[in-house]
Amino acid sequence: MKRAFLLITGVGLLSACSVGPAYKPQSAASLGVPDAWSVSAAPSSADLTRWWRTFDDPVLGQLVEQAATSNLDIAQAMARLRQAREALVGARSDMFPTVSGSAGYSRSEPIRGGGATQTLPDGTVVTAGSGGRSSVSLGLDASYQVDLFGGVRSSVAASRAQYEGAGFDYATVLLSVQSEVARNYVLARAYQAQLENARASLAIQDDNLEIAGFRVQAGLVSSLDAEQARASRAQTAAGIPQIEQQYNAAVSRIGVLTGQAPGALKPMLEAARPIPVGPESIAAGIPADVLRQRPDVRAAERNLAAATAQIGVAKAQLFPLLNISGSLSANAANFGDVLDTITGGLFAGLSQAIFNGGRLNAQVRSSRAAADGAFAAYKSSVLTALEDVENALMALRSANERQRQFAIAFDAATNSAILARSQYRTGLIDFTTLNAQEASLVSARNGLVQARSDRATALIALYTALGGGWDSSVAPTAPN
Repeated sequence: MKRAFLLITGVGLLSACSVGPAYKPQSAASLGVPDAWSVSAAPSSADLTRWWRTFDDPVLGQLVEQAATSNLDIAQAMARLRQAREALVGARSDMFPTVSGSAGYSRSEPIRGGGATQTLPDGTVVTAGSGGRSSVSLGLDASYQVDLFGGVRSSVAASRAQYEGAGFDYATVLLSVQSEVARNYVLARAYQAQLENARASLAIQDDNLEIAGFRVQAGLVSSLDAEQARASRAQTAAGIPQIEQQYNAAVSRIGVLTGQAPGALKPMLEAARPIPVGPESIAAGIPADVLRQRPDVRAAERNLAAATAQIGVAKAQLFPLLNISGSLSANAANFGDVLDTITGGLFAGLSQAIFNGGRLNAQVRSSRAAADGAFAAYKSSVLTALEDVENALMALRSANERQRQFAIAFDAATNSAILARSQYRTGLIDFTTLNAQEASLVSARNGLVQARSDRATALIALYTALGGGWDSSVAPTAPN
């Protein structure tokens, strides 16, 4: 008994050993994260979980939330997350013994002869049957590999990190789809505004063409004015089909992103609405926030943790393996006696790789190289995230300024066009001057629409760059 206790204690102490490196999360400094942004940004953090609600557009909110439940890329990411969970379950099973059972029953009957004969008084010969024989057997086998040097535990740690990484990959896809839906929605509303502008400009140019025609008939101007008016009108009309094609592409893309046919949303979006405005600015927090808020960064960190654990799996193969197996068996002629006699056996075996041509050492070096690559990928994802935020901050600032300037330009161009149209009617200016003022108005009007669209798009990009669109305090898990 004492020896058995010492053996179990020794095995327990050995199984607590681990030859792999202990994983430690990287500090912000080691990843090159600065203390502050290089562009001006509010240091406080905003609530980014449902950022699309800040645009105060119920249609946009409905489409984004519909995509979160119906998008097929998100469905694929969830399937990969479920696969990763089952892989973790499989890895954990190696920590427990494997037990299998067997049962058997057989019966034999004589086919010919084999029995004693007896002659009865009346002369009849009777052969006494030897009877059949039956056999019942039960068996139980168990085997267990003692995790002496932490190879199994390292494998479980790697699978757990991969499962968590798959959850963050799922969140990354979710955020990307949300951003894409919102961006295409803004484009669709911008194209509607451009179509409205083009049709309004076309109506004005129809009026100009009519006025030029009257003046030509009256002999006040040459036919050059009418031809210029006709050419301007045709150029404006030629741009309308292109805008309609772009609008159709944006609406079709939203349909597919929400898991529907390309044209499913056309009736819903047919009525024109203004381009979503959103808040004036967003609190970007500090650069270190991206380590927590961005799911792609957290996925890269989990990949590094998994790669580090794989080093332990590879190193454990260099050390002895202890396997313990046992069996129980019982045999009897009938079911009632099957448990009367039970035999069993216990076996422990120790194996050690002696020569393998350097394969095991190569696996260790390969695992270390994979961990180095995972660290580089992690750091790259962090720096890319910082770049995304700063670019989005600058894009939003630029769009805000452009919108202010185009608003001034549009107001001035509108006044100039009204004045030029009045002067052309009275013959104070020629059609070339009127056409230039009309073109300036069209350019300013479309520029203002584009600036508003760019501003909304920059807001969406900033929300996405900051990791908005999910609850970063809860790691995504696969549903049961």
